[in-house]
Amino acid sequence: MNQAVSTSPMTVSQGLVQGLINQGVKKFFVVFGHGTTDLGEALRVASLSQQISVIPCRNEIEASHAATALRWVTGEAVAVVTSIGPGALQAVSASLVASSNGIGVWFLLGDETTHDEGDNMQQIVGKGQSAYFKMFSQIAETYLLHTPEAIYSAIRKGTAVTNHPSRQQPFLLLLPINVQPKIISDFNFDRLGKIENVQIGPANLGQIQKAAKSLNSGKKIAIKIGRGAKGSGPLLQKLASSIDGVFVMSPSSLGIVPSSLDSNMGVGGTKGSISGNFAMENAEILIVVGSRAVCQSDCSRTGYPKVERVINLNADVFSAQHYDKSITLVGDISQTLELLISEITKTSQEKNTDQNWKTECLAKKKEWQSHVKLKISKSPISDRTWARPVMTQPAVVSEVLNWVRKNDLKVFFDAGDVQANGFQLAEVDTEGWFFSESGASYMGFASSALLAGGVASEKFYGVAITGDGSFMMNPQVLIDAVHTKTQGCIVLLDNQRMGAISSLQIDQYGHDFSTSDDVHVDYVAFANAVSGVKGIYGGTTTAELSAALKQAREFAGLSVVHVPVYFGAEDGGGLGSFGRWNVGPWVFEVEKLIAGGSI
Repeated sequence: MNQAVSTSPMTVSQGLVQGLINQGVKKFFVVFGHGTTDLGEALRVASLSQQISVIPCRNEIEASHAATALRWVTGEAVAVVTSIGPGALQAVSASLVASSNGIGVWFLLGDETTHDEGDNMQQIVGKGQSAYFKMFSQIAETYLLHTPEAIYSAIRKGTAVTNHPSRQQPFLLLLPINVQPKIISDFNFDRLGKIENVQIGPANLGQIQKAAKSLNSGKKIAIKIGRGAKGSGPLLQKLASSIDGVFVMSPSSLGIVPSSLDSNMGVGGTKGSISGNFAMENAEILIVVGSRAVCQSDCSRTGYPKVERVINLNADVFSAQHYDKSITLVGDISQTLELLISEITKTSQEKNTDQNWKTECLAKKKEWQSHVKLKISKSPISDRTWARPVMTQPAVVSEVLNWVRKNDLKVFFDAGDVQANGFQLAEVDTEGWFFSESGASYMGFASSALLAGGVASEKFYGVAITGDGSFMMNPQVLIDAVHTKTQGCIVLLDNQRMGAISSLQIDQYGHDFSTSDDVHVDYVAFANAVSGVKGIYGGTTTAELSAALKQAREFAGLSVVHVPVYFGAEDGGGLGSFGRWNVGPWVFEVEKLIAGGSI
């Protein structure tokens, strides 16, 4: 006999909200419009009983960044709500951050009516039905809730995507304007229960044994760590110790194993470091752990010219098979590492690795550390734009990171030079405080991310290190931070240009073009124009910057520390680039290397 089920009339919007609450989604970052008024009413009612928090934002990109940061830092399930058309397009463009960094975020987006009574306002004109669905499906997992009763499937699929056991992703749920208020007369509450997360097991034991035997070959071994290896630090250290291997980091994996380890060579890649790139260029066996092999991270597939064999640990089949000559270990990374270490231990008496490898790498690490100190010591430098000596970006970023560590804060990096300098010089010994959005490298992320600290269940003080170009992408955060009572600090490095692109143009063509301006902006006055925000001048020396940061921390709200920084060819202006990249006039050389490469 069938058990009685609990049913009652409910609108699609009400059912969706309740279903998401049951899946743990309690924070909604919203920019309402005519395409989501009914969903907005359902959220209002749910917020009255304090089941959820609704965070109004002034820009859909900002909302997406803030939601992504909240999930990234705290693990809290989140959703972004926008209207149809331009708002949805902005949010979906920013979903690239969640997609690139493996962060699960719900996107609830208004969509055209299903009655086809005529073109809706903000509908894509002349492209047939479901044009947004067709477009968004190329960007992320997308579901069009055309039929009200399909809501159960939509929630189930969205939960699977946003809570994927190895690689979370954004889930775009399109909600036609006329479907949201439709009443499901016998809404089945029993189908809205909590969906259990899926777990995956280790890689195939035969493949693991094959990998373990291949490591006994007297070769120089490098271990490239991607963000997919998060939480596996102790096992990775045990692995490296058992095979005399050294680590090469990706920007997003810093902290998984301590930077202070002698075996950690730091970041390798297009920007990279002396030590990280040395390990890449000279390794003979490559162990890849949880990495997508992003172009800059492996020098556009030219980063390992001497590697003869690859062991690739990844839960994703395609990432695990990226390189030729690979032994692929597809499965949960921590469980696979445990078995791999066990198999290596069984053959430890036969271990035959290059005993000089770690010594050579450590010498290069010390060379890199001296290089960084020397570059920082050259600050300040006389700058043409500012007509006076100002600090260099490495000096500013180093000072801010020291302050962040001392005060146990969290730091977010925006795109461009600030990001590169950050991951090049950072010493990150633990996970959970250093966030470099290097996946999409989306300008404006860092400042927007600070909102997460103000609305998190356990609030935190965030620091955004951003450039003037990135800051102006999403200055709305100044207002929204006050509204949400967010405490944090934006450190704004100002060189009146897109410094990373100017430098790239100069490196490639000998001059920069259309990446700078001569407009001086008083960012201190800009910040102080918003009631509840404190603008502070960061000065031209590290002593002045230190005093400014102290002021910022003492302020009970959001502060903006404006720091003029140097741009130019003087030694010390940056930390340098140490790898290759398949862009511009370099493509001919790089693609020749790719064609002749072994993996």
